[in-house]
Amino acid sequence: MIYKNGGFWRVFYAVLLGQLVSFSMALMSFTSSLSANLGVNSPFALAFFSYLAITLVFGSILLYRRQKLNISWYWYVLLAFVDVQGNYLVNKAFQFSSITSVTLLDCWTIVWVIILTWFFLGTKYSLWQFFGAALCVSGLCLVLLSDSGVGGGGGGSNPVLGDALVIAGTCFFALSNVGEEVCVKKVGRVEVIAMFGLFGMLVSLIEMAIFESKNLTTISWSPEVIFSFAGFGISGFMFISLTPLVLQASGATLFNLSLLTADMWAVVIRVFLYHQKVDWLYYVSFLFVGVGLIIYSKTEKVSNESPKPENVDPNQQYQRLAEEAIPV
Repeated sequence: MIYKNGGFWRVFYAVLLGQLVSFSMALMSFTSSLSANLGVNSPFALAFFSYLAITLVFGSILLYRRQKLNISWYWYVLLAFVDVQGNYLVNKAFQFSSITSVTLLDCWTIVWVIILTWFFLGTKYSLWQFFGAALCVSGLCLVLLSDSGVGGGGGGSNPVLGDALVIAGTCFFALSNVGEEVCVKKVGRVEVIAMFGLFGMLVSLIEMAIFESKNLTTISWSPEVIFSFAGFGISGFMFISLTPLVLQASGATLFNLSLLTADMWAVVIRVFLYHQKVDWLYYVSFLFVGVGLIIYSKTEKVSNESPKPENVDPNQQYQRLAEEAIPV
């Protein structure tokens, strides 16, 4: 039973952390959208401040501990690189599409995570889990229909281009999520977050200098612009800090499914802060996504309750997979 041996509290802990990450993701979407609406076109600069905050906090902890890296540094460079590209594409999408479209389509990460964990980590999914994920994806397809003009359109100067940027960004986020899940279950979160922040900061700084130096000189620094940068940095710090805890507790797939509630926050922001109308297809999409999340989560709970063959410890099994996936 899920209630035995603290099972219920482990699930509650994972769900609570997932919702904290979801809220921080919604704040990231809001501040990035606000920055775009203020005419700021510097996605790399936005990401830089969140990586900087992570580096200052967790890098200091790592230096205080004076411990050697348990995973080779080049794995962290690769992990940070793909995450920075994902951040760039999604933040860039706010220039063309609405906050609701971006946050809904950002959940396309689920599809790529399932594929990656299935092929590379040997994660097994039941037919019901595939069905639940398929419902989520069906809901996201409705967003594409809305932004293409069906049902009134989703808002934004070029929503179809914005949608394409988000979907491309989710490919990078999926690689980052799965890689981070493997690393954090192997060595713990402090080293992973510190190195993730350090190399993410360096990669975003280099790309910012190459691609955004002119854009930064044209920014009119107002209190609202400063607030958008500071807000993205703080919410990004929360997101990156909490993500490894959720990955440890539930894995990359359920982590991304938990983020679907960020869509509800996006609707609240769009209606009450931007005073924009939400297309009826979005509500149908929410229904599909919500039902799909319930089916997937319930199936995973049943799977957790079933007896393990031959008393195999899943943590030891995962540890072996992690060691095979990433050499030290």
